[in-house]
Amino acid sequence: MMTVGRGVLAVCLGLTAGMAQAQDWTGLTGAEVRAVLSDRTLYYAASWQVFQADGATLYHAGYDGGAESWGQWEARGDQYCSLWPPGDGWACYDVSQSADGTRVRFTGPGDVTIGTFRD
Repeated sequence: MMTVGRGVLAVCLGLTAGMAQAQDWTGLTGAEVRAVLSDRTLYYAASWQVFQADGATLYHAGYDGGAESWGQWEARGDQYCSLWPPGDGWACYDVSQSADGTRVRFTGPGDVTIGTFRD
């Protein structure tokens, strides 16, 4: 019988947990992005964002008295895209949802943001 050292076992368990966590997310289609975000609010570490069904979005920095910014959002293909004045360029992100449906992950070039629903 072969004996496995504690360090090797810990590394193996860590890799297994990491793989399970990576599989905790499911990529969304454009129709799913619209359905998941419309008329809902996502909470981030120090801010929140409302996604209205008509395509308006309100980002509120901070929880107490932070600055607000209105923009637009839509699903293009299988991505979430947003436009924030005064800019005129749309930024698009892949969207995944956690297995339990409480979190949404936006992934763009060099950027990952995770929000949580509280409803």
